[in-house]
Amino acid sequence: MPRPIEALIHSAALAGNLARARAAAPDAKVWAVVKANAYGHGIERVYEALRGADGFALLDLAEAERIRALGWRGPVLLLEGCFEPRDLELCSRLDLWHAVHCDAQIDWLAVHKTHKPHRVFLKMNSGMNRLGFTPAAYRAAWARLNALPQVDEISLMTHFSDADGLRGIAHQLAAFEAAVQDLPGERSLANSAAILRHATAGDGRAAVHHDWVRAGILVYGSAPDFPEHDIAHWALRPAMTLRSRLIGVQPLERGDAVGYGSSFTAPGPMRIGIVACGYADGYPRHAASGTPVLVDGVRTRTVGRVSMDMLAVDLTALPQAGLGSEVTLWGQGPGGSRLAIDDVAQAAATIGYELMCALAQRVPVRLVV
Repeated sequence: MPRPIEALIHSAALAGNLARARAAAPDAKVWAVVKANAYGHGIERVYEALRGADGFALLDLAEAERIRALGWRGPVLLLEGCFEPRDLELCSRLDLWHAVHCDAQIDWLAVHKTHKPHRVFLKMNSGMNRLGFTPAAYRAAWARLNALPQVDEISLMTHFSDADGLRGIAHQLAAFEAAVQDLPGERSLANSAAILRHATAGDGRAAVHHDWVRAGILVYGSAPDFPEHDIAHWALRPAMTLRSRLIGVQPLERGDAVGYGSSFTAPGPMRIGIVACGYADGYPRHAASGTPVLVDGVRTRTVGRVSMDMLAVDLTALPQAGLGSEVTLWGQGPGGSRLAIDDVAQAAATIGYELMCALAQRVPVRLVV
């Protein structure tokens, strides 16, 4: 039989989480963000569940081709725009909308030959300081684009750095609104955290959701502001389950060590289980001893270091567990149990995004309802 580890992608959870984004921003159109191969879930696997979105947003042209090959005829947005001039040819052929965040991209458009003008999203650097025109340079960039026959509609976009934290979005929203005052075009500002946390700037006046919202991590069942709020708070469901089984059981006595480096020593008599899952499967090697895990739907903890192909879990309080018992590393467990990927990520000093995207190719993946 094959090794018992597998990942499940839950289509109903994906659709439900997308509906949650719509409910939070009822007057906006929704981008389903499927960059990084749909955050590790697989574009082809999530497509049917997310085709109720108004558009798909992603990063590279190969992923855009995959979306079109699946039959999607609606908007597709390249969030970082084109990386070289010839990318514009594929944008024309596939009817892709694309971000413009620097002068070079405007230069490329100015010499691009196309029969159909492009829809572009002009990006402002309102304080994130990654991509985009500064507020002072934004209107000049808009004017350059507006003068080009290669450009049709210009939408206005920015990205929040602290929508999930204490600093919030008011400072960036103020910079954006001051710079775009009286400029026409649809607007896209809100990422997952802003969709759920910020219907307004906080003063009841400035709308944050605007015309397009970008639903990313929330679609996949991770809380964008964890640990302040968890997925239960936001009524989200895990869209990915990583599960395996116990392939061994070991009794321990006080002083017995577990795993490489003997980083865990039994404080007394214990019973541990060995799980067919390790860092070669995408489980984080740096997850600390004590990381939560479900065995037969009951929450317990890891012990010792994660190995390439195995990890150990504490069965001391689970006398019923044994060889073949189901182990949920994250996601939806048996009997309605659930282990949020955020809980695992926190123990590994990372975020749920990284764990989703790090799922190894050797793990079989299956789409389920």
